[in-house]
Amino acid sequence: MKLLASLLLLLPFAVQSQTPAPQVIAVANLATAPKVDGELGEWGGSGWIKVPVKPALEREERAKYGLDPAGERNVAGSLTVELKAGVAAGRFYLAVRYPDDAADTVHKEWSWRGDKYQRENQLEDMFAVRFHLAGDFDRTMLSTKEYKVDVWLWSAARTNAGGIAEDMTHHVTTKLQESAAEYQVKDGPVIYITKRRDEGVAPYEMLPRPKENKGERLASFAAANASGSVADVAAKGVWKAGRWSLEFSRALDSGHADDVALKPGARITGQIAVFNKASAEHKSVSEPLVFDFGAVK
Repeated sequence: MKLLASLLLLLPFAVQSQTPAPQVIAVANLATAPKVDGELGEWGGSGWIKVPVKPALEREERAKYGLDPAGERNVAGSLTVELKAGVAAGRFYLAVRYPDDAADTVHKEWSWRGDKYQRENQLEDMFAVRFHLAGDFDRTMLSTKEYKVDVWLWSAARTNAGGIAEDMTHHVTTKLQESAAEYQVKDGPVIYITKRRDEGVAPYEMLPRPKENKGERLASFAAANASGSVADVAAKGVWKAGRWSLEFSRALDSGHADDVALKPGARITGQIAVFNKASAEHKSVSEPLVFDFGAVK
């Protein structure tokens, strides 16, 4: 059984026996388009929607899937994220703010040790939004239902400088998939989870291990000029005084088949996830949300 950590960025949105009614995120008509710069003054001080998030997997669930039972790497814990959403000039805007005691903006540097470079274990802060794209949506990715989600992944080190979030598609199924992460459910089927970047030039590329000493610490990735469907989502974050402030923006209809169409009048299921210097299953997530475009003209 293979476990590909790079394919697990949005692995299980927590499993519980009872599913509450989804929290509604009303999408407003904005008088003017906000600048996507992570400065949220344009959004005002009132009307923020509080969305609780908590660790994606509880102790017993982690043990069930062979993950570290205590979940020590999830340092986000339970917290409240505040959201506002709106539309202006054919684009969707999402403002996000939440507490974080430090800005983690370094990711897996190369560090010179002895006579060669070793990759460090630092992990950046990240934030993800996912929208139901196809199939039978489930709040967990360890699901026997088949579905796809459109994922926007902002990262403090790799994408923030370029002002975008990676646009991806995640596919969950019990049907055999090549190059997928596999999970054997106890007394159940194998679940295949595939994560793919959308088409185009990605916002960064990972750098190979340098062969010669070029300094004590070196970046392990290099920024690229992102283009195509993978670069559909503008995003920018600013950390200040113990809090991340983020903004996302995308055309209501990107024109790409691998993206969800955010249509006026629609109610679209989604979720959010907070990664505090974490990756894979070590994150905190919301319950399902409903983005309500009923008021959008």
